[in-house]
Amino acid sequence: MKMDEDRPSPAHSPAVSPAHPPVQTAPRAILIAGPTASGKSALALELARTLDGVVINADALQVYDLWSILTARPGPEDLAAAPHRLYGHVSPQRLDYSVGHWLRETALVLEACRDENKLPIIVGGTGLCFRALTEGLAQIPPVAPAIRDAVTARCAQDGLAPLLAELDEHDPETAARIDRANPRRVMRAIEVLRASGIGMAAWAARTPPPLLPLDTALALVLTPEREILRRRIATRFEKMIAHGALEEVDRIMALGLPESAPSMQALGAAELIAFRRGNVSLEDACQAAVIATGQYAKRQQTWFRKRMAAWVPLVPGTPEALAAQALKILQPQR
Repeated sequence: MKMDEDRPSPAHSPAVSPAHPPVQTAPRAILIAGPTASGKSALALELARTLDGVVINADALQVYDLWSILTARPGPEDLAAAPHRLYGHVSPQRLDYSVGHWLRETALVLEACRDENKLPIIVGGTGLCFRALTEGLAQIPPVAPAIRDAVTARCAQDGLAPLLAELDEHDPETAARIDRANPRRVMRAIEVLRASGIGMAAWAARTPPPLLPLDTALALVLTPEREILRRRIATRFEKMIAHGALEEVDRIMALGLPESAPSMQALGAAELIAFRRGNVSLEDACQAAVIATGQYAKRQQTWFRKRMAAWVPLVPGTPEALAAQALKILQPQR
């Protein structure tokens, strides 16, 4: 049974903004973005069944193979119902997997979809994946492990302040654009600067054409009401605990990965690890995880509003109702 999407009340029917008319040319792909627990995976599956499509993952955490329950990865029934690609194929011990790796893998999947005459349906909550896909991604050279380790150690020892100071001095253009409160973004900027001698902003200026320009796809973004989303997050986390999230955390903890590892950023992981270490009660850990997930969803929604104004907004309903709305937009082509 798939746990990642609970169906909201039928009273909240999906709607399409009148500012977004039906697509006039057949899209090369369907893109579905939305905050965690909004119903996007269920919509992708429904469309894949209806349109002979392939569901392609655009979630930064669902790529890791030991995370299944806590990342709400599609379950066995979903995988049997339609082809799914780029889910659970990366070891959590791999520290260098990036949006660039994802984009190159997605290019291969899109090529296979064309060869097999399948419709790609790309779904996820990681805005940077969609941005790279539709706007292009700078071809930044790989960072040596020694540089990454040194930056990670400096951040762990002294915090972000010295790294930000280094960025301000040697790459002020990137420093002016970056989210200075996000450790991963700051560390990444320093790693690239040290490894290549060129700042992230300068690399961005060299960005090649996008793999899938936005005007060639039907781009949908789910826009749930905040209180409904909060309840869905809480209900889903209860189900995750009931279906083995703690045991999944035990397997991850056994790997001894640093807390800064990309695979350790799964929502709820830090709180459940704290419980397993005896630092908090299970009740407090679950409550903290739900709150943290809600805060993350809020940040996602803010990002989507700012960066996805050209996408078609859908108010979440049942997967069938949402799919009907998407098919209505596609009607001129089918």
